[in-house]
Amino acid sequence: MLANGSVDKGLLLGFVALALLGDFMIFSATRTALEHAGYDPLYYLKRQSLWVAIGLVLMTVVSRIDFRRFEIVATPLYVASVIGVAGVMFFGSEALGAQRWYDFGFVQIQPSEFAVLGLILAASAYAARRPEGLSKRDIARLITMSLLPMGIIAVQPDLGTAIIMTMIVAVMVVVAGVPPRMMALMGVLGGIIASLSIYFGYLKPYQVARLVSFLNQNSNDKNIADLIYHVNNAKNAIGAGGLFGTGLFGGLQTTLGYVPEQRTDFIFTAIGEQLGLLGSLSVLALIAFVSYRLFVVSRDAKDQFGRLMVAGIFVFFSYSSFQNIGMTMGIMPVTGIPLPLISYGGTAAIVFSIAAGAALSVSRRRGS
Repeated sequence: MLANGSVDKGLLLGFVALALLGDFMIFSATRTALEHAGYDPLYYLKRQSLWVAIGLVLMTVVSRIDFRRFEIVATPLYVASVIGVAGVMFFGSEALGAQRWYDFGFVQIQPSEFAVLGLILAASAYAARRPEGLSKRDIARLITMSLLPMGIIAVQPDLGTAIIMTMIVAVMVVVAGVPPRMMALMGVLGGIIASLSIYFGYLKPYQVARLVSFLNQNSNDKNIADLIYHVNNAKNAIGAGGLFGTGLFGGLQTTLGYVPEQRTDFIFTAIGEQLGLLGSLSVLALIAFVSYRLFVVSRDAKDQFGRLMVAGIFVFFSYSSFQNIGMTMGIMPVTGIPLPLISYGGTAAIVFSIAAGAALSVSRRRGS
């Protein structure tokens, strides 16, 4: 069954604009370095353009499906996503000290990104089927449902994605009507679990180093010197852009490769250096606009499942953006969270496109 009505045009245009902006900034950030190394300067542009094109097709298809169909397949998709993130521990490839990807040669797939969508769908369906409200037992089951993929993902280790899932579930249970006292209790329990994880050494040494470097960015500790150096370079790149930027395909920090993983995790440093303060503020305004439209679609949804699902997507998109940009400016710890629709990466492009399609599907039926 196809959804009726028209989509939220502001949300649609915002998603497309971010995807095209990301495509162009990846090209601008990588062309010069690839040329100097003797490689095809269009290499990353071609690959990302392919994923963006596939993503836009998927977004269009998903947006045409009645979102209430998603509730029917929520549980199977959740189970499949849990199996996917568990399987990567045995059959996945390791890179940068983490085992998070399935390597198919021509492409790497990160199942934890899909697990976020699986959890959003499953939690939305579970809460929507209880119109009288969530009891303590329901909340306990919802937490258990969330902890299963979160625990597996954290072990990979991918603490950043696990934190995003925590934020998503917390907001969704608020939207579902959980009393403030229960939220306070859940917050206390979460703090205790986090403290015990650090105390008993559950976190990897490099994860502890990221936290320490964030809390003490002027430290001379040799164990975190490299991390502090990279963050300082990221801040220098953003600051070097000044008001108007150094111009596309320019900027010493970008062209000379001082910032690590610039096309992925640190793509905002290229935006800051090449487009300057005005360009950066324009990108932030676009991200804020998309976040606002997601909030409006969730608020105006007539169906509880749709409302909860888009609320989860809103947090997924907004918090990922805040975390990614924040770490480049030193106001958040460094994590491997991509900037939605802008960072280089096929899995993220596909996942956020599917999420966009689901939100657009809900927007079609706000009046029904």
